[in-house]
Amino acid sequence: MKEIELKMQGKIKRLTNRTFKFDERVGDGWFSAVYFLKTCKIAETHKPDNIVKMQFFQKKHAVLCGTDEAIALIKTFAKNPDQLEIYSLKDGDRVEPYETVLTIEGPYQNFGFLEGIIDGILGRRTSVATNVYNVVKAASTSGVQKPVIFMGDRDDHFTQQSGDGYSAYIGGSTAQATHAMNEWWGKRGMGTMPHALIQLFEGDVVEASKAYHKQFPEDDLIALVDYNNDVVTDALRVAREFGDLLKGVRVDTSRTLVDQYFWRNQDVLGKFDPRGVNPELIFALREALDEEGYHHVKIVVSGGFTKDRIQAFEEQRVPVDIYGVGSSLLHINIGFTGDNVILNGRPEAKKGRKYRHNDRLEKVD
Repeated sequence: MKEIELKMQGKIKRLTNRTFKFDERVGDGWFSAVYFLKTCKIAETHKPDNIVKMQFFQKKHAVLCGTDEAIALIKTFAKNPDQLEIYSLKDGDRVEPYETVLTIEGPYQNFGFLEGIIDGILGRRTSVATNVYNVVKAASTSGVQKPVIFMGDRDDHFTQQSGDGYSAYIGGSTAQATHAMNEWWGKRGMGTMPHALIQLFEGDVVEASKAYHKQFPEDDLIALVDYNNDVVTDALRVAREFGDLLKGVRVDTSRTLVDQYFWRNQDVLGKFDPRGVNPELIFALREALDEEGYHHVKIVVSGGFTKDRIQAFEEQRVPVDIYGVGSSLLHINIGFTGDNVILNGRPEAKKGRKYRHNDRLEKVD
């Protein structure tokens, strides 16, 4: 692995002293499309003095992310990187469709083979940041900003966690499931109990919670209460046991199940979809907790939440305090394109493309 410590100073305010780790084979072209490698060879032989400007853009309203990483890549693997002139927007900038976010100017053979890799970095990081931003925005529909926990550890290859966690942070999620997700922005992972802990105590949520609290007394106690598919009953059992020590309960009911609360109150069935974590279940849980004086206990929900589902919950004023979101945040739905648009100081690009000047770009020293 090859490491570079990025220390950005000057006008562009970036996260400083962050170490990126790259596979050394990037410099050998191992991850570059072969036609880029061949073009670099031809440029080096036949047009060594040509100076090109490459610009990068995408086609949606988005939250930009990945520029720090892309610049670190260029500084690490481009040939004679000090001869390149780079202008960039910042991670976290809101960008318009077709807006230029990054330009690189210099001999093509020095950096052209990195084009596809830069596209990929910007595409993934911006997709995750934008997805998280939209979910966080949806979680404020009711007028109160609800925290969003990024729980994407099980939805993609583990090697993606650091970059995805940073992208989620840029998008507005400051609570994340693993330490790796937090390492680029300096925090630690957070979380309480999975279903596996309750299984070890044969489904006894109270005993599992006691063990958790004894093992981690400094943590906020948030009990997972859907293991037995009886959310209200188990939430009240834990609340009665712990009182003020219980900070919250998490509901993660499978979309294939109907909670026992509805089988005890069958008169409501047929009026809505009773499966999974639904608004009526959360209303009932909040009411049951409040009736016994547990107003302080927060409700955390997870399991298949998306921007649209969160927005629907918020519009109905469902009493959720925190949302846990995973797979929907990792959809890669923004693609970047790098185009050569200037040749030796003159416009030169394929039909349909042109240099798009952007006053917001700032020089990277």
